[in-house]
Formats: sequence, structure tokens, C-alpha cells
Amino acid sequence: MKKVFSGIFLAMILMLTSLPAYAAHSTIKIDGVVITTDAAPEVKNNRTMVPLRVISENLGATVNWTDSKVTLTNNKMQITLKPNSNTVIKNGKTELLDVKPYLKNNRLFVPIRFIAETFGCQVNYQNSTVTVNTEPLVMNNVKVKAIQYEYHMTMGGVVQQIQGNTYNKALSKVFTENKGKIVDAPTNYSWQINLDDPGSYYKLGQYNFMSHENKSIQQFDLYSLNKPFSDEELKGYPEVLIHDVTADKWYLFTDKALESINQLINTATNNGFVKVLSNTVV
Repeated sequence: MKKVFSGIFLAMILMLTSLPAYAAHSTIKIDGVVITTDAAPEVKNNRTMVPLRVISENLGATVNWTDSKVTLTNNKMQITLKPNSNTVIKNGKTELLDVKPYLKNNRLFVPIRFIAETFGCQVNYQNSTVTVNTEPLVMNNVKVKAIQYEYHMTMGGVVQQIQGNTYNKALSKVFTENKGKIVDAPTNYSWQINLDDPGSYYKLGQYNFMSHENKSIQQFDLYSLNKPFSDEELKGYPEVLIHDVTADKWYLFTDKALESINQLINTATNNGFVKVLSNTVV
């Protein structure tokens, strides 16, 4: 009987040890937010591997594929690597990874600790959770906690909180770098669509950069020209304006910049970085 149990125990040990090392899954948390991914993180050779999209979208890195190589760029740091290769080029210098990036289900998995630390992030692993903390956005010498984003519809409005330092930085960059020529404030602007006044503007959204004490550091409001009028009536009126509420100055803005803002918010929403604070839409 002892021999039978010994044989069963040995068989179980052999079966468990023969499982691939990446069968275990880990949770990824960036700036306190659990990441929603289209492919679960994996542990391989005691290293947490994540799909490349987690890095490119949530750590602010751009991705470029050329000749089966992928290049990640974030600020002044650039990393080039290949699937199934230990060799990585970091700012022109060759280094060796202790685990190879690999393709699985059309997703490239990369070691999150190496890449996050290379991009200046703090990484910690505990209880099957990998925690990545990035550098916060600083505005007017104050650290930004989140962006409070508000928009209205025909009946009611929504207030959301956009979290994640990467998204805060990216949105701040779009606002500040796309302010055009300074202009006078419109004679008529509000949350409502005005069907009676050519040249009036309605507010598309209000973006408030908040401190950790929940105080406003910087606020930008975006406005769009009311358009149920003829081209002649709207002649000379720019389509989009941005109001720097903190400085109380108005600037020209572009549809392309507005589209970039919407894309960033959609990406943040899909990855779990947007939290609804109130919704009064009926």
C-alpha cells in the first residue's frame, strides 16, 4: 500500500513540475489602478510578463515595429528588442535579459520589471500583484492626483475622475501644446446649445487638474461653435476654443487636438483608469 501511495505522489509531483512556468497569472496595478488587459499577465522563469499594450498605453511609451523588431520610446529612453531573443538595445547599448520576450496569441509579452524600471518607474511584487508607480504630473509646483472631467448632455451630466500619471501628463501636454492664438472671449457661451444666436458656443467638457487635497490646480474648458446656422452667419468664428479658466484667457484650439483628448480618455476608460463620480443623465 505504501508503494502505491508513493507512486501516486511521485506521479503528481512529476505532473505539476512539468507544467509550463508561465501558467501562473499575476495582477498588474499601475498608480493604484488594476489594469484591464486583453491578455492576462503571466509568470515565466520567475519574471512577470505582460502584453506590450500594457506598456505602450499605460506607461506612455510609443511602439514601432520594423523587421521583426519592436522599439519602445518614452521621453529620452529607447529600447529595441526581438521576440525570442535575450538581447535588448537600450539607448544604443546592448544588454541581456534574463527572460526572452515571446509571442502568444498574436501578443508580444515583455518583462514588466525591466521595462518599467528602465522608464523610471518603481516596481514592487507582493501577493501575486505587481505594483508599478510612475512619476506624478506637477503643475504650479503641486502634484496632480487626478483630472476631474465633466460633460453635459441634453438631460443631465456626468462627472468622472481620470486617474493615472501617464494619462494626466498626456492630457496636460495636449492642452498646453495646442493652444493657438489668444482671442477674445465669446459674447455667448454656456453648457447649453443655443439655437438662436450665431457665434455662440457650448461647452464640450470641463477638465480640472486636482491636487491630493482635492483642490483645483488648473482648469481647462473646451467649447464648440453652435452650428445650426448658415456658413455666412458663422463666417469668421473658429470652430473650437479653449478657455484657460485659471488664467482666464481664451485661445484657438483644433479639431485634431480635441480628437486626441477623446482618444486618450477612451483608452483610459478601457484600461480602468476612469471612475464615474456622478451621473445625472436621464
